[in-house]
Amino acid sequence: MNTSLPLRAVSPQVCVAPQMTPESMAEVASLGFRSVVNNRPDFEHGPDQPTNAAIETAARAAGLEYRFLPVDGGYQSPEQIAAFAQLMRELPMPMLVFCRSGARSTRLFNAAQG
Repeated sequence: MNTSLPLRAVSPQVCVAPQMTPESMAEVASLGFRSVVNNRPDFEHGPDQPTNAAIETAARAAGLEYRFLPVDGGYQSPEQIAAFAQLMRELPMPMLVFCRSGARSTRLFNAAQG
């Protein structure tokens, strides 16, 4: 996979990444991803962070399935873990999941495997 995006595979069908932008959605689609999940709450670190709505619009324009499942960086509830596991069953693969650094998306993925 030749890309400028900082992707890290956590399984053969799922990659995690730090904050994505609306502009990165076309490249995500060109890499063969079919769905994107945003785990980062809007304005978590101020007004410079791209909004969920802007990223969703760009993702859908690029032909991607898109879901917003915001979770706290320090804690993911059993309900959030179950919701993510459901998204993994429903959404087309491969999937890209992102947050601020990729760490909480990785934790969420790992918890959903249990």
